[in-house]
Amino acid sequence: MKNYTITVNGNVYDVTVEENGAGQAPAAARPAAPAAAAPKAAPAPAPKAAAGAGAIEVKAGAAGKVFKIEANVGQNVKKGDPVVIIEAMKMEIPVVAPEDGTVASVDAAVGDPVEAGAVLATLN
Repeated sequence: MKNYTITVNGNVYDVTVEENGAGQAPAAARPAAPAAAAPKAAPAPAPKAAAGAGAIEVKAGAAGKVFKIEANVGQNVKKGDPVVIIEAMKMEIPVVAPEDGTVASVDAAVGDPVEAGAVLATLN
């Protein structure tokens, strides 16, 4: 059996998949397992520097998992510079600075699940 976490339209599902192999009863003889467990809410990332949060929010454009943090607190960024990289469906999606500024906080960590529209960082 293998366990997977699947996100569909922003809803997170934990799924267990059983592999059919030699020596197992035919599918008709086994009771069917549910395809997906009830949705669970993804934990919200804890702010890393909430006290110094800036006025400009850098938001995720898609649901996924934080793959890499590209900018550090205090770093100057230009409009369009990558701040965080999200992985979704085996693709790396850059989340870029919406305008020029200085990174005031990074509110996500590598491996954190994120929803579309979640604030990942702030700028001043």
